[in-house]
Amino acid sequence: MELVTTHTHTCFTNHGEGTVEELVSAACAAGVSTIAVTEHYPLSEAFDPTHYVSMDAGRVDEYLAAIEAARKAHPEIEVIAGCELDWLGGDEDRDLSPEDFAPFGVVLGSVHFVDRWPFDDPAQRGRWDEVGADAIWRRYFEVWCEAVLSDAPFTVMAHPDLAKKFGILPSFDPQLLYEQAAEACAAAGRMVEVNTSGLHYACKEMFPAPALLAAFRRAGVPCTVGTDAHKPAHVARGIEQAYRLMAQAGYRTVTVPTADGDRREVTIE
Repeated sequence: MELVTTHTHTCFTNHGEGTVEELVSAACAAGVSTIAVTEHYPLSEAFDPTHYVSMDAGRVDEYLAAIEAARKAHPEIEVIAGCELDWLGGDEDRDLSPEDFAPFGVVLGSVHFVDRWPFDDPAQRGRWDEVGADAIWRRYFEVWCEAVLSDAPFTVMAHPDLAKKFGILPSFDPQLLYEQAAEACAAAGRMVEVNTSGLHYACKEMFPAPALLAAFRRAGVPCTVGTDAHKPAHVARGIEQAYRLMAQAGYRTVTVPTADGDRREVTIE
């Protein structure tokens, strides 16, 4: 069946590798039929002073031009211009408008910051021990639901249970948090992704966990797949395994966003 990834990164940030052309070429070689290039949307100097986390605001036009060039060079694959947009809630310090996101066919909604703290940053891992997993998990899902119910231009909610990245789990059963997240996502009409990168972090599990993915399926939330590749060699990593995880949760199709803002369905075989 078709291989799709709607979450990928490049050298346009200081933590990614490979040009857009190298990423798309690798996707073609791996048999991918649709790829969304979704670089991290610029953050302010207050949140990302070294442009390590996100793209430099002055390079957005260059980024879009690189995607367009790759699209023209590779008519055999659907190449979608996208971005990954951090939800900052009340801490938002960017002046964002709908026009800023008009060039993007896919906007991934991400929660990497909880009350200004980048909770998934290995350099700040120690705060988990100070605050405690239970409080962080509850606050993370509270912020995640705020994001999904907001009027932000999110197409897909990325790595929904990123709080588990370090393999630090709460002392309580998170099922209620899962149900609340699924209900919010369904109410907002958002999509979610199965993000294969979790297999390569301490949690050793794709995002979302099987129980959370099953909750999304029961709520009728459409699901796509993203590899979250930060180098071309990882562009197709785990896609077929993600399809199997979706099938186990009860999904029969993978939902694929298209460049014109629509969606199409691919049957899971």
